Amino acid sequence: MQRDHQQATTVGPLAGFTVGVTAARRADELGALLLRRGAAVLHAPALRIVPLSDDSELLTATKRLIDHAPDVVVATTAIGFRGWVEAADGWGLGDALLNRLRDVELLARGPKVRGAVRAAGLTEKWSPASESMAELLDRLLEEGVDGRRIAVQLHGEPLPGFVESLRAGGAEVVGVPVYRWMPPEDIGPVDRLLDATVARAVDAITFTSAPAAASLLDRAERRGMREDLLDALRHDVLPACVGPVTALPLEAQDVPTSQPERFRLGPLVQLLTAELPGRVRPLSVAGRRLEIRGHAVVVDGELRTVPPAGMALLRALARHPGWVVARAELLKVLPGAGRDEHAVETAMARLRAALGSPKLIQTVVKRGYRLALDAAADA
Repeated sequence: MQRDHQQATTVGPLAGFTVGVTAARRADELGALLLRRGAAVLHAPALRIVPLSDDSELLTATKRLIDHAPDVVVATTAIGFRGWVEAADGWGLGDALLNRLRDVELLARGPKVRGAVRAAGLTEKWSPASESMAELLDRLLEEGVDGRRIAVQLHGEPLPGFVESLRAGGAEVVGVPVYRWMPPEDIGPVDRLLDATVARAVDAITFTSAPAAASLLDRAERRGMREDLLDALRHDVLPACVGPVTALPLEAQDVPTSQPERFRLGPLVQLLTAELPGRVRPLSVAGRRLEIRGHAVVVDGELRTVPPAGMALLRALARHPGWVVARAELLKVLPGAGRDEHAVETAMARLRAALGSPKLIQTVVKRGYRLALDAAADA
């Protein structure tokens, strides 16, 4: 017998899952990595970046540093450092800035920043192997900062305790705002992501900056759905953050987050490919292996797209595999079904067709429906 291949596709590790992307910068790169692994991607840039050359605050800070040399400059991001030098060139201050930076103690947070520093013809004095701002802070405090003038490249994210600790140690700290975050011009995608998150129609949200996380929370507050969002993130939707600084606004709201060991987009995607499938409990049903993912089902290694109503029914049956679920209970989970139990029969017929194997779900006359859990699994 020829096997039914309707809707069947090669199953990637994230096939059947929906991932929200809040990044403004490198969103296309992150989305492509997720799509390559089979995920459906919901783009919702929570912020936009003010171009450096248009930022009067950066111009003012640059002139101050050229006129009054700091003792130390802390470079925190590669894109920010490159943008700073390029913006200074546009203002006719490029050579003056580079000459000033050659005369100071230049610290680079990690290898990418170190590469940007060297590409500008400069040499860093030191860079932590951990890429950690905490390790940078420890080094500065060990050297002693009392009376020293320290310029810190800000990059739109909070640096909790960093600036405060330097000032407490007696340093004069000058912030260099290499770019600023602003609300997105089109708030529609953010609202759609919020609605999908509260409805549990996404399986994970990725965050690559703390301001994006804070912006999403702020928008939820403005729409009166902050608690609903927090409940979804705490229990059902995985918040995946590129690093601990990015996670701070969420963890301040008691939202547990997942973070890769290396603070990069690649490891962030690898984290999702491990964690999202790991949340799925495979079921042995009617001799088939069933995986219920976010918006689809994997049956014996084949991805089956299931309509939202069918997914709602299947999840209700899977909460207690093998148990009979009454039609009245199934009616409650059907979106917009009203009071007619015939809607359950219609949705169930479509679900069975989508799964490609009617025997996966048994009809129990006058009682309801049940997953045909195999005897060994049932035991």
